[in-house]
Amino acid sequence: MADRPGSRGTARPGGLAPDGEIRTFPFPADLSVGGVGMHVGPMGTGRTWRAADAAPDRVHRIDFHVVMLFSAGPVRHMVDFAEYEATAGDLLWIRPGQVHRFSNSGYRGTVLTMQPGFLPRATVEATGLYRYDLPPLLRPGPDQLTALRAALAYLQREYEDAATLPLSLHTAVLRHALTALLLRLAHLAASSAEAERRADTTFSLFREAVEEGFPTNHSVSAYADALGYSRRTLVRAVRAATGLTPKAFIDRRVVLEAKRLLAHSDLPIGRVGAAVGFPDPANFSKFFQQHTDLTPAQFRAEMR
Repeated sequence: MADRPGSRGTARPGGLAPDGEIRTFPFPADLSVGGVGMHVGPMGTGRTWRAADAAPDRVHRIDFHVVMLFSAGPVRHMVDFAEYEATAGDLLWIRPGQVHRFSNSGYRGTVLTMQPGFLPRATVEATGLYRYDLPPLLRPGPDQLTALRAALAYLQREYEDAATLPLSLHTAVLRHALTALLLRLAHLAASSAEAERRADTTFSLFREAVEEGFPTNHSVSAYADALGYSRRTLVRAVRAATGLTPKAFIDRRVVLEAKRLLAHSDLPIGRVGAAVGFPDPANFSKFFQQHTDLTPAQFRAEMR
């Protein structure tokens, strides 16, 4: 069984950048066929399918999407402080920026990786690529699994057939096949979240803006102004999609990042606060304690 998130020995130098922050690995373009912004292939012993420098049992981030369809198990995988156990027929979807950790062995099946910019915005919206509120672990029913396996197998065949079509057409075919697969995954993920509430464009844009701006911007009004929405419109859209107010949504994202850095990096607490928009350590400590009932130092001690 894997160690619990942040336990002793899980966040040491193999998962840290030289400055003590959590390491982020880029899309492994050297593994892709023809240089396209995706890769699909088998997982298993002796197969290279993840960043060569990423120590399997160390926490790290990635700047691309990973979808793993397992053919065996169980496998335990940590994503943002939660341990997930996947077995044959399960899928695990890890999104850019999420902190995660592999187990040492047992990964069997098919893995899909893709760069965020590989698909057009309309497809990104429809497939929920940045629905961080949805669960990473997906358990399809028999019919859903059959359809997903067929879609993934078709995508893999097209991906490996790099000689039949010119690169531009090959890439276009891959985008269409990938979209079909992701639409099925999006439907499954939305159903698994106990609410088939599709995020509308307003919430989707707000979520993307928060993901980019939360280290320095915690103001609902500032986000509303930047996006061209009234505060009331933003409140309705965020509450409909998540059940939260926009301020609570922002705060939850700030707390998650603070927890990531406290548990999985060696940054001083003052620098953790500054990294999430609190240059004053006292204000950061007060904010963190209000949302977790622990001081940053207490939380770090519990995770180590």
